[in-house]
Amino acid sequence: MTNESELYAHPTRLTGAEALWATLAGEGVRDVFGYPGGAILPAYDALRKFPIRHILVRHEQGATHMADGYARASGRVGVAVATSGPGATNLVTGIANAMLDSVPIVCVTGQVSSKVLGTDAFQELDITGITMPITKHNYLVSRAEDVAPALRDAFRVAQSGRPGPVLVDITKDAQQGSAIFDFAAAAPAPARRHASRFNGPGSLAEAVELLRRAERPVILAGQGILHSGAIEQVRTLAERLQIPVASTLLGLTAFPASHPLSLGMMGMHGESWVNHAIQQADLLIACGMRFDDRVTGTLATYAPNAKKIHIEIDPSEINKNVRVDVALIGDLKQVLEAMLPQITRRDGSAWLHAIRIMRGSAAVRDIQQLPDNGHLYAAHVMNDLWRETRGEAIVVTDVGQHQMWEAQYYKHDRPRSLITSGGLGTMGFALPAAIGAKIACPEKEVWVIAGDGGFQMTSPELATIAQEDLDINIAVINNGYLGMVRQWQEFFYEKNYQSTPLRSPDFVKLADAHEIPGARVTRRTEVLDAVRAARSRRGAFLIDFRVQQEDSVYPMIPTGAALHEMIRRPAENPLLESAEDA
Repeated sequence: MTNESELYAHPTRLTGAEALWATLAGEGVRDVFGYPGGAILPAYDALRKFPIRHILVRHEQGATHMADGYARASGRVGVAVATSGPGATNLVTGIANAMLDSVPIVCVTGQVSSKVLGTDAFQELDITGITMPITKHNYLVSRAEDVAPALRDAFRVAQSGRPGPVLVDITKDAQQGSAIFDFAAAAPAPARRHASRFNGPGSLAEAVELLRRAERPVILAGQGILHSGAIEQVRTLAERLQIPVASTLLGLTAFPASHPLSLGMMGMHGESWVNHAIQQADLLIACGMRFDDRVTGTLATYAPNAKKIHIEIDPSEINKNVRVDVALIGDLKQVLEAMLPQITRRDGSAWLHAIRIMRGSAAVRDIQQLPDNGHLYAAHVMNDLWRETRGEAIVVTDVGQHQMWEAQYYKHDRPRSLITSGGLGTMGFALPAAIGAKIACPEKEVWVIAGDGGFQMTSPELATIAQEDLDINIAVINNGYLGMVRQWQEFFYEKNYQSTPLRSPDFVKLADAHEIPGARVTRRTEVLDAVRAARSRRGAFLIDFRVQQEDSVYPMIPTGAALHEMIRRPAENPLLESAEDA
């Protein structure tokens, strides 16, 4: 094989399989996650010639979650590889997860030879047709000369505008054939600029005027702040006008939790004072978020007295769920850079004081250790883990009660330090996504927080952790139920716990089977010792936290209720009673 510098300096004849890896390497890819099979074997055979690390997953769904976690932790494109048929379809959940959370990943699948396409050949499936609704774009490549252009365009599409997943399906004969590889000539046309209408007739001036007149404004911080690189601009806007900032789940790391203007998470399981502040606001400034149902509650009563400014790169999100008064369509950072010079400082102390009164004694979550009444609660685990790691770890959560407790009790100040499945709510996400995050950021401390249900969905990836010798700590919040489903059954189905009690294996023994050490924790006094044991050694470590079984996440907004109509923690339950009743 020609050395790397010559490969990109001069056109060279390569097989399609070689062109695949040469293109990925040229795009800066150094790690891919995948699982081999017949239709992708030519590519795997050629992999040895290129400086790309392949992480062998135990299930193709894990490959997409790893690519997803890699992209979220690093800001770069994650890459997953699979064969045709069931290999490709096993990617689908992870692709959909990336689509709903706007994560840039590229999935490469093998396909049967072009001469047998459409004949129901062994392991033939129309994966481009299957994934069309859940990708930004996808490609079927049947010629070797099209491999590099398709892949380069896939990277452009995945990263441009609102990020998202792209799939490239390459037939076996395209991998085996040869063509001239010219990396520069395969460069895609520049991304078409998204319609930027923030400088249209009066729109920016209208937004500035709304900001000037507002007495009770709230910034709604979404994940788009991270995608745009607009962290400093949003912070400047908040500080200059003294505007409190409420965060979506995926936007929690876009604004420091320790900042005095940070309110915390909004929505279904958001803090009570945050939801009340939104309902009482006279202006909402939505920054890179999409007003999904978990954020708004019933739309008929959402922020009824507030004017609304929506800054968003994707025009399809404007007025999709919430009608807004001013739409600023464009890259968030560019919009704010155009707006900030027109904004002067002002005093927002009266509104901030009103919010502090609403918050009241609920500040216990921030400044005091949680009470220990003899039971081990998941909140104890999150609180103590936050204190012990000083909030500096990358935390990757699964989906369910533990996800919400993490959002409430682990305070994130660092960008991209929380990785979680938001829009799709994919159980089983955490363990493989943490592998991707650790591969992307090997120098950072990574913690998995998963429920006993979701952990079992992808626990075979423990073998991947062991094989790659990864330093990942795993906290299983084990309550013996499918916890969030059980909570809904408690609140809305008369405690009919149908099919939610969950028998699990001995997680410590399961880890030991993979030569991963572990510990079991049943009391609050044991939490810190277990966390310190995990952090004191190199390599993976698993902690099985046996927490209170029928604890629930509070507050909670029932389906169809207004944002302020929250179910509060019952008075007879002493844990954080003051926090929930504030």
